[in-house]
Amino acid sequence: MGKKRIITKSEQEVSGVASSNASKGSRVRVNSAILHVQSTFNNTKLLVTDPDGNALMFSSSGALGFKGAKKGTPFAAAKVGELLAEKAEQIGIKEVDVVVKGIGSGRESGIRAFTSRGININSIKDTTPIPHNGPKPKKPRRV
Repeated sequence: MGKKRIITKSEQEVSGVASSNASKGSRVRVNSAILHVQSTFNNTKLLVTDPDGNALMFSSSGALGFKGAKKGTPFAAAKVGELLAEKAEQIGIKEVDVVVKGIGSGRESGIRAFTSRGININSIKDTTPIPHNGPKPKKPRRV
């Protein structure tokens, strides 16, 4: 097992560590942000980014503990929206632009829960991918 060594740090090193931990706890204040809502039949994910697109916070109904078919419900999406709105208030977000992707049942309830905390919506944009031509049809059967 060997001997245990005790290393003592000088006071300068200790104070430097404390200041770096304090800077990690304080987040950047942001007034406006972008709320990305990805809603599928199986899950609902919400992502808050700054106007440049850098992620600030993220959550999903699966991350909150919902399992199986309950992840895709509007109730689970509302819980995710409430959680992110609470975090967004701490950062200082006052207004958001919403980008919605997907056709799940949680797309509207997630946005409603997010705005229930007093955060204003500037615009809502739907970026759900739509096929223009669809898949190639099957070849005719040769008998």
